[in-house]
Amino acid sequence: MPLNIDWQQILLHLLNFAILAGGLYFLLYKPVKDFMGKREEHYRAMDADAMKDRAEAEQLRKAAQERLDAAQDEIVQMRSRASDEIEAEKQRQFAEARSEARRILETAGKTAELRAKKALADSNDQLRELAMEAVQKLIINDGSALDQFLDAAESEKRDG
Repeated sequence: MPLNIDWQQILLHLLNFAILAGGLYFLLYKPVKDFMGKREEHYRAMDADAMKDRAEAEQLRKAAQERLDAAQDEIVQMRSRASDEIEAEKQRQFAEARSEARRILETAGKTAELRAKKALADSNDQLRELAMEAVQKLIINDGSALDQFLDAAESEKRDG
């Protein structure tokens, strides 16, 4: 045995190292590697789920925005229709008020005309009565006064 090398000892150390390395591989390295692989897969799955959820959320946001835009367009259309209806109702009421005003004016005009005719007829009746009374007084008092009254009326008629 040169240099004091015992091949049997070296082979036993190599066998011992191989057993230690194999034991460590099966007891520590493989379970840790499997655990890390599962953990990595779990995080990849979580990332994929998050991306999927993000895509769904984006689609929902777009759909909600489209519905909001559609609702705003509908609101604008409804306001426009309501404004048109209000304007039409306003025009209808204005026309109705004008027609009512015309009717009231016509009625008032007719009423005023009737009152004027009645007042004229009443005043004519009163004038006739007064004239009759005046004539009766003149005839009773003096016949010549009647002639003077008629002459005065004729001269006024000619002057006027």
